[in-house]
Amino acid sequence: MRDRLAFALDYPTLAEAEAGAARVAEVVGVLKVGLELFVAEGPSAVKLGKKLGSQVFLDLKLHDIPETVERAVATAGQLGASLLTLHAAGGPRMLEAAVKRAEREGAGLKLLAVTVLTSLDAADLLATGVNASPADQVLKLGKLARAVGIHGLVCSTAEVAALRTALGPDAILVTPGIRPSGAVVGDQKRVGTPASALRDGSSLLVVGRPIRDAADPLAAARSILAEMAGALAS
Repeated sequence: MRDRLAFALDYPTLAEAEAGAARVAEVVGVLKVGLELFVAEGPSAVKLGKKLGSQVFLDLKLHDIPETVERAVATAGQLGASLLTLHAAGGPRMLEAAVKRAEREGAGLKLLAVTVLTSLDAADLLATGVNASPADQVLKLGKLARAVGIHGLVCSTAEVAALRTALGPDAILVTPGIRPSGAVVGDQKRVGTPASALRDGSSLLVVGRPIRDAADPLAAARSILAEMAGALAS
């Protein structure tokens, strides 16, 4: 169960991130390094995983020309990341180049396509020229990514059940926007509980603020694990 919970290291400095990760390392198997921390600290942030005995989910949401993304994929694998995100909206050529480079490097790096950010709703998509609903756009981009060999997807709990049905048991489905029952939603618009996400087919749950901002982060993480275990046992 530990390896199905990722803690988002949304901290401004490496020292704060390491302290936060160390508090929950015994019950959290994956550490998510996002843009804020990586821009501030670079490769040192990725190395926290090895130091604390956790996998690293490098959440950089790459979206660029195919050659640039391909080179970034190689570097991420060399740093020791286990998971890396890139935008499905980058298109089939970009995605395929990333897949081929990851395979060639042989570091075991798994690629995850970001479909529609959990902070977006239908009105936000329409403002960017996308007429589809978030659910329809997620499914369309998810199928595109899997067709060219991307290992999995990042999606909200609102879409994970449909994606699991459409993509089958082998796809890695990662769900951010996880909020335990009673937690503050914040700026996320499509959220769900740990139990609902697992029942609907999520492979990995990403939790940030409910752990980071808790009075006792370790107790908060353990409570989430208990909710996860209960969902799978029922």
